[in-house]
Amino acid sequence: MNGKPQDYMAVGIVHFMAFPQTMGGSGPLVESIQTIADDPFFGAIEVGQMADAGTRREVRELLKRKGFQIGFGCQPIELANKLDLNALDDPTRAAAVSRVKDGIDQAAEIGSTRVAILSGPDPGPEKRRAAFEALVDSIDQLCAHAHGKGIDSFAIETFDRTVDKKSLIGPNSEGVELSKRVRAKHPGFGLMLDLSHFPLQFEKTMDALRVAKDHIIHAHMGNCVLKQGHKLYGDLHPHFGCEGGENGVAELTEFLRGLIEIDYIKPGSKNIVAFEVRPHGVHADDTSEGILAHSKATLEKAWAAV
Repeated sequence: MNGKPQDYMAVGIVHFMAFPQTMGGSGPLVESIQTIADDPFFGAIEVGQMADAGTRREVRELLKRKGFQIGFGCQPIELANKLDLNALDDPTRAAAVSRVKDGIDQAAEIGSTRVAILSGPDPGPEKRRAAFEALVDSIDQLCAHAHGKGIDSFAIETFDRTVDKKSLIGPNSEGVELSKRVRAKHPGFGLMLDLSHFPLQFEKTMDALRVAKDHIIHAHMGNCVLKQGHKLYGDLHPHFGCEGGENGVAELTEFLRGLIEIDYIKPGSKNIVAFEVRPHGVHADDTSEGILAHSKATLEKAWAAV
């Protein structure tokens, strides 16, 4: 492919995965975000909860100076607290909505222009339709709250239903059904698709992208492991090409070709395609710094093959 990836997209990084010691909202937040902000390879970042208001203000100013697109991931808040936005028990669902609203408030303080969530657990076939309707209502409330905070881009990330997260959403075709429903009232809503989730969803890359092409508003690049008994089995986002992993240069190349086919990335586009990778210490370079370098090199190899 002619040109650089950055000529076709905003290359981003999920900060709280690359630096997992910050996922709980503390740790070296400013220092690690500074590392990303100083790297000309990146133009977008996804941050998570930050417990300290002063830190939120400092990060906001830092990323504003650097001209970064900022996203906020509510997924760690949901997963750590076992929140269920599609719970059929009203108090449980109301508590989940309230906690995610708190995350949206933090996102606004940090200067984020976009927010992402995931659905709650899949309750099984018999209760799935009721859970879907509950999720629509929850997202309606969350989108309205986000809009009131100046955030109009709101994505739900599709996950596996049977392997690891076991989420209601779920299959990408059902994500599209959800998006159609929500967009009738909130046009800034859409889907976040992740290369690392396609194997866990048992969907082929091109099939998933073509199904979601009119609804994708955010994309992730990453890897996963489906090999039973592997210590990184499931949705742990190891580095590209790891032993037993599903995605490397070839799979990322196919993903990029698909994003071009569906017109998500193209010359001059600022649509975000972000790495979601996490260090696990399986070798000497499997550190935050090492995984950033390896991810960038993998993207450059894949881009050259597009």
